[in-house]
Amino acid sequence: MNHEHIDVLIVGAGISGIGAAYHLQANCPTKTYAILEGRAAMGGTWDLFRYPGVRSDSDMYTLGYSFRPWTNPKAIADGAAILDYLRDTAAAYGIDGKIRYGHRVERATWSSAESRWTVDVRDAATGEARTFTCNFLFMCAGYYDYDAGHAPEFSGRERFRGRVVHPQHWTGDIDYEGKRVVVIGSGATAVTLVPELAKRAAHVTMLQRSPTYLISVPERDRIANFLRARLPMRAAYALTRGKNVLLGMAFYQYCRRFPEQAKRLMVGGVRQQVRGATDVAKHFTPTYKPWDQRVCVVPDGDFFDAVRGGKVSVVTDPIETFTETGIRLRSGVDLDADLIVTATGLKLKFLGGMEVVVDGKRVEPAETMAYKGMMISDVPNMALAIGYTNASWTLKVDLTCEYICRLLNHMDEHGYTQCCPRRNDPSIEEEPLLDFTSGYVRRSIDLFPRQGSVAPWKLHQNYALDMMLLRHAKLDDGVMEFSAKR
Repeated sequence: MNHEHIDVLIVGAGISGIGAAYHLQANCPTKTYAILEGRAAMGGTWDLFRYPGVRSDSDMYTLGYSFRPWTNPKAIADGAAILDYLRDTAAAYGIDGKIRYGHRVERATWSSAESRWTVDVRDAATGEARTFTCNFLFMCAGYYDYDAGHAPEFSGRERFRGRVVHPQHWTGDIDYEGKRVVVIGSGATAVTLVPELAKRAAHVTMLQRSPTYLISVPERDRIANFLRARLPMRAAYALTRGKNVLLGMAFYQYCRRFPEQAKRLMVGGVRQQVRGATDVAKHFTPTYKPWDQRVCVVPDGDFFDAVRGGKVSVVTDPIETFTETGIRLRSGVDLDADLIVTATGLKLKFLGGMEVVVDGKRVEPAETMAYKGMMISDVPNMALAIGYTNASWTLKVDLTCEYICRLLNHMDEHGYTQCCPRRNDPSIEEEPLLDFTSGYVRRSIDLFPRQGSVAPWKLHQNYALDMMLLRHAKLDDGVMEFSAKR
C-alpha cells in the first residue's frame, strides 16, 4: 500500500481545485499540496459535460478567477473555451504538475491525537488502494454527482424505438441531423441544448412540466471589450468584474424585494423576444417567485430566435407515457420523436460520497451545520469550496480560498495544529443549506449539512457581506476553536 504525506490535500481538479492551488501557492508558499482528481482529466464540470452548446450560465468576468483575467471577447463562453482557460491557468502557475489523476477518494479519517487526516484513495484504472495523510483537507469537488444525472422513471420508456440520452452522458455518436428531437426539461441545460440542436435537427420540442424564468443577455460585454482596448489587461478585468458583481447583486436584490415587478419585467422581455410566436402566458410565465430557482440566461436571445424561426416548439404538459414513436402527454397529445434528451437535472452528492470519520465516529452530514458556508461543525481541519446559487460560483470560491490561507497562516503563527468550528449555541435554528426550490436541491438537500439562522452559520449568498466576513473578520471569533496537537 502506497503512502504519502502532504500539508494540504485538495480533492478535485475543476475550477475550484485549480483556484485553491493558486491561492495556496501565492499565500502559503511553504505548504506542500497535491490535487487528487478522480477522473482522467482536469476541468471538472467543463470536462465532463460534452453536450452540444454547453456553455457558462454566468458571465466569465465573474466566473473567471480574480487572479487570472478572462481575455476571450465572449462574456458568455462555450465549454471548450472555459476548459482551455482552466488548462492555461493550471499550466501558467505550475498547478498541472500537482494533479494526481484517476485518484478516487473513498474515506477520510481524522485523528485528533496526531492532528492529521488519513485519506483512503482508489486508483480508478487499476483498483489499487493508496493512502495519503495531510494536515488539512480541502474538498473542491463541488456537490454534483459526476457518475449520473437525475433520471426519473418514465412510464413506457422501454417501448420507445429511438434513442434516449441524458446530457450528462452525451457522446459523439449521437445523431440528430434531420431528426425530430424532444428535450425534456426547462432549466439551463435544456435552454442551452435546444437552440444548438435546432441548427441541424428537423425540429426540436422543449417539453416542460412548468416554465422557467429566462432572460436574454449579450454574449459579448461591450463595456468590457471597450475597457480592454484602452486599459492594461488586469485593470480592465478588475473594473469589469466589479461592474458585473454590482449589477448581479442589484438585480438579485431587486427580484427578491419586488418579485411581482421583476416577474413582469422578465416575462415582458420574453414577450418582446418571441413576438407572438408562442403563448408566453402558458410557456414562459413561472408560478414561483424570481430566484426561488436560478434564472436562466439566453445569450443574444438565441433560444428565442429559434422559437421565432419555427425550428423550436415549447410544450408545457406532464408526460403520460413514452410510446414506440415518441411521448404521449397527459392531455392526450402525441409528440413524435427520433431522439429524446432527458435534460431532467442533476443529482447532488455531498463530498462526492466520501465517508468522513472523526476520532472513530462516522460523521453524518445532515447532523452537522455549515460554518461560513465552507467548514462543518465538529469536523477539524477540513474546508469545502461551495459557490453561490445566485451569482457566479467562483466569486465565493475565491473568497473561501483566501480565508483558508488566512486560517492556515494564523495557525502557523500561533502554533496551532487544529481548527474546528463548534456549534455551542443551542438557540440557533436550522435551515436548509441551499435555499432553493429547484428539483435537484429538494431531492437531496436533507442529506447535506444544515445552515443556521445567524452568522457565522448563515449563508448570505451575498458577495459584499462575504467579503467582510471572510477577508476582514476575526479568525478567532469564539466559534472557531483552535488547539495544538494533543
